[in-house]
Amino acid sequence: MPRKPSKLSESIHQQLNVYAIAAGAAGVSVLALAQSAEAKIVYTKAQEGIGLRHAYKLDLTHNGTIDFVLQETEGGSQGFKAIQLAAMVEMGNMVEGSTAPNGRGYGAALKAGAPIGGRQRFVGARSGEFMATVQQSDTVFLKYYGNWYNVTDRYLGFKFKIDGKTHYGWARLNVEFRGFAIKATLTGYAYETVPNKSIIAGATKGPDDDDQPAPMSLKPRTPEPAMLGMLAVGEPGLSIWRREES
Repeated sequence: MPRKPSKLSESIHQQLNVYAIAAGAAGVSVLALAQSAEAKIVYTKAQEGIGLRHAYKLDLTHNGTIDFVLQETEGGSQGFKAIQLAAMVEMGNMVEGSTAPNGRGYGAALKAGAPIGGRQRFVGARSGEFMATVQQSDTVFLKYYGNWYNVTDRYLGFKFKIDGKTHYGWARLNVEFRGFAIKATLTGYAYETVPNKSIIAGATKGPDDDDQPAPMSLKPRTPEPAMLGMLAVGEPGLSIWRREES
């Protein structure tokens, strides 16, 4: 003869519900902390010279996609020549800067600590954004233009796409003018892994990086086995737990 399933009393149901809620809350806290730990700044150290014969193809994320090209170009005509340092952008990407009256974009030479994000102005033309220019002519021997004239540890801010989402980053460069020549050196670059999250020029680590201690408010309090046992007992166990906590 088949046995009838036994019914749990109402008090046992309540005790099990309390236990499940406590255990679930602990699990949710751990999951939230794990997701937060995934957010960080990815920094790459570099020492790359940029010249007329050495353009640097910048792949910020190391995924095989070129995001920007830092290069020098030379042009002009009889009696006039110019060398330009510029950042060439891929479709949809931009650099922080301003637009000149002629419509050409100029990349800003940011100092360490400057914010790079949605509140800043970005420019992006496939023909490139000027950083520095030196001109030589018969009438004016040498003339210099741009925000990157003889600077050390300045930052070019980036706005670019990863899987269709906007991210921000920077590249650190030293630029030196030597007569009719520009010597530029890329010394590092970084980007923020969280879409639409700003980055600080020069920042190589963020508050969410794995090696940063989590604030006490974010650390989950995992119920101890004794406490979970008391929760399972129900009201009497909760009373004992409250007295121990006090």
